[in-house]
Amino acid sequence: MTAANALPTTTTTATTTQTQTQAYGEAWYWDNRYAHDPSTFDWYQKYSSLAPLLRLYIPTPTTQFSSLAVEIPATFSEGMVDDGYDEVVNIDISSVVIEAMQKKYANRPQLKYMKMDVRDMSAFDTKSFAAVIDKGTLDSLLCGHNSRQNAGKMLEEVWRVLKDKGVYISEKLASGNSSHQTMDVTCPIPLDVNGGSGEAVVGMKADVHYIYVCIKDNSERVKHESPMEG
Repeated sequence: MTAANALPTTTTTATTTQTQTQAYGEAWYWDNRYAHDPSTFDWYQKYSSLAPLLRLYIPTPTTQFSSLAVEIPATFSEGMVDDGYDEVVNIDISSVVIEAMQKKYANRPQLKYMKMDVRDMSAFDTKSFAAVIDKGTLDSLLCGHNSRQNAGKMLEEVWRVLKDKGVYISEKLASGNSSHQTMDVTCPIPLDVNGGSGEAVVGMKADVHYIYVCIKDNSERVKHESPMEG
């Protein structure tokens, strides 16, 4: 995916910054942004940094494999294909960036680009993908209006399109004062009893990217939704 600078400049006023972040879930904002700056930009970590994690949870396939990249930078998906993944379907809410990527990667049939809102992926059948990857999409929705509802819609759709035992990988930003720590991306940090991440490991104000790995277990949902026996 292409993008301008990841964050507003420091000279931007607080009001303008808030307005920009609230528009992160809107197609018009990204159409305008990409139209004015078509340069390639990798949100958060590059593919080379996350490749060990993907190989651990999404082994490079020897048979047909399809993964969904939700609003992912072009270079990230290109790295996946170069690494041996058979097919990567990329979706984005911006028609501007989708058209640009379709032209750029016309000679890479493994890379498919579709304009789509992650809150409504009805164009895809249920249990279509072995993996769903998002880098910052959830963050964008959480910055905007009706954030909780929109995030919920996205996660419901992610659940629906994932195959049983499919993997959802989400990268999110936690901003603060940089701790300059380098950690092994394949070593998980345990969550506490409240589901919080371990500040004791990364620090209270660490400038880090959190990577959440979720594996779909449909048996648990069926168990909770089944009527109780009388």
